[in-house]
Amino acid sequence: MIIQHHSHDIATNTGVMRTSIYRPVEEGKYPCIIFYSEIFQETAPIARSAAILAGHGFVVLVPEVFHELNPIGTVLAYDDAGKDKGNADKWAKPLESHDSDTDALIAFARQQDYCTGNVGAMGVCIGGHLAYRAALNPNIKAAFCLYATDIHSDTLPAQAGNNSFERMADIKGEIHFVWGKQDPHVPKEGRLKIYQQAVATGINYQWQEVNAQHAFMRDEGDRYDPALAISMYQQAVALFNRTLV
Repeated sequence: MIIQHHSHDIATNTGVMRTSIYRPVEEGKYPCIIFYSEIFQETAPIARSAAILAGHGFVVLVPEVFHELNPIGTVLAYDDAGKDKGNADKWAKPLESHDSDTDALIAFARQQDYCTGNVGAMGVCIGGHLAYRAALNPNIKAAFCLYATDIHSDTLPAQAGNNSFERMADIKGEIHFVWGKQDPHVPKEGRLKIYQQAVATGINYQWQEVNAQHAFMRDEGDRYDPALAISMYQQAVALFNRTLV
């Protein structure tokens, strides 16, 4: 499908959130995927990922995940300075603010005449965590979470009793977890902890561990695995076609 790209400033509880919208040019109603980025926000690789998904017949929303902490339009570089700033933002923003962002994105999607109202979530790195976090919202029908950081460690700021790991049982939709076995950010002990919780809670999940490093989806840098990335896109599209269309 040929796609178009535009942006919209969405009002949230914590300020204006610039959101990129990728969607088919052909008129019609399409299901929505909220695509959560890495700590660097909407870099060129994230934009290309969103475009790939949109070309399969979805409206893809890419929010600025740390909009409260940066000027509108901020994109951090894949360098030490960008990493330090992005990590500082990650530790500064409470999960409750991410939750209210998700509420605003869902409401926005449902107001658009080009959306069906069915919404899923997908993300990479911290965005994988945010896609998981979005799945705690009963309006999210499915989530595809790639090498989601910080779930096992419960290190992101949150109110007592509201950490992501301990709330796993609240997930009502289908969720897919994908992990790189060579990813130092989520070691095997962390993956085992999450897996055991998924089994114990009885959520509807699928689980994959692949021979890959962290950020294997990012088509810049020496950790990129193109063949594996294509497989992940295919699996995500299959999940969302089954659960959202």
